[in-house]
Amino acid sequence: MTVLVVGGSGFLGREVVRRASAAGHRVAATYRTREPDGAEADAAGAAWHALDVRDRRRVADLVAAVRPDVVVNAAYRQSDWETTADGAAHVAVAAAESGARLVHVSSDAVFSGGAVHYAETAVPDPVSPYGAAKAAAETVVAAVAPDAVIARTSLIIGDGGSVQERRVHALARGEANGVLFTDDVRCPVHVGDLAAALVELAWSDHVGVHHVAGADAVNRHELGTLIARRDGLDPSALPSGRRADTDLPGPFDVRLDCTATQRRLRTVLRGARTFLR
Repeated sequence: MTVLVVGGSGFLGREVVRRASAAGHRVAATYRTREPDGAEADAAGAAWHALDVRDRRRVADLVAAVRPDVVVNAAYRQSDWETTADGAAHVAVAAAESGARLVHVSSDAVFSGGAVHYAETAVPDPVSPYGAAKAAAETVVAAVAPDAVIARTSLIIGDGGSVQERRVHALARGEANGVLFTDDVRCPVHVGDLAAALVELAWSDHVGVHHVAGADAVNRHELGTLIARRDGLDPSALPSGRRADTDLPGPFDVRLDCTATQRRLRTVLRGARTFLR
């Protein structure tokens, strides 16, 4: 079986590539600006292709050349509608035209936070530009690839390499400004759990929206404290604040209900209090 991981050079994409390759699949993966090289490329075990998902023709040509059985789209840029929304549309159309199964990675940012708890049947009501782009992408995927999996997730944490972890380290060492919000709540997921779930869903017969997030709802300051303790840093050095005191767009409290998806998966979606213990 052949897997094409769009956005394969990203934090999540690299883990999907690694796990799909370890499972014995032929893997192709894309990067936008920097091709993985050396040990990083060897460990991933993929054939790498430069791709800008904003270019509809190049997306179609690559999918036609690779002829994948499954396409996993993990590409996005928070501040770029063309990448997050238009690019997702290009990937969905190309996958549908080639007959490939599509697993599209979405986000809890599609919700406003007004309801706090969100089941897979909840209708998106984004309140930020990034959330709107992700919601638009979901709409296109559902329309052109009705047999696709739309996997909404939350903050992605690893073993030191995520954006969130790097920021906690910088704050704890006094190398960055800012605070960690005590009123901004999410359900963080470990990158390994998320990638394993995506690969499992790719080779299942499940379709439609799935929620693939961690079991624990924590605020960003609590998450930072858990990361700091794991990594031997001083949690008391982490500055705290309230998002309510800023004008940042986006939801305050979004908790993805993953009950239905977890019943379908062998992969256990651990909570942050477990995987950061």
